[in-house]
Amino acid sequence: MKSYTLKYETFIPTTLDKAWDFFTSPLNLVKITPPDMNFVVTSEYKATDKVYPGMIITYFISPLLGIKLRWMTEITHVKEKEYFVDEQRFGPYALWHHQHHFKPVEGGIMMTDIVNYAIPYGIFGRMANSLFVKNKLKEVFGFRENVIGDLFGNKSNVK
Repeated sequence: MKSYTLKYETFIPTTLDKAWDFFTSPLNLVKITPPDMNFVVTSEYKATDKVYPGMIITYFISPLLGIKLRWMTEITHVKEKEYFVDEQRFGPYALWHHQHHFKPVEGGIMMTDIVNYAIPYGIFGRMANSLFVKNKLKEVFGFRENVIGDLFGNKSNVK
């Protein structure tokens, strides 16, 4: 199985407390996901709930052609105001491991997302990644960059 890594760095001109508060709320995922993906958190959380190790978050998402998929992730690691990790337990990927890092820098926070993922179905999955999955993920993170810019103001660097 071929795996892929994407890394996104976003400068957020805000405090660590404000960035951590926003990004550790499962309900804010809806705000930073493109509307055409019809992303819905189906877990019953309140806006004040924050990620913790073992937290299960369930969603519906339509990443391609309006096809609705169930997705379940588990928050596997949390180091307060430094990082957290979500891993897919059920969903569209053969592997999904997403690290969210927060580091104070001059004038704000550098948020770094590192996504390791794999597509099922062997050569067909590799072709799907080349044809549209990788580009869709870049589109999603580009959308997030714009939303973060609207919410906080930002400059980012997609690698």
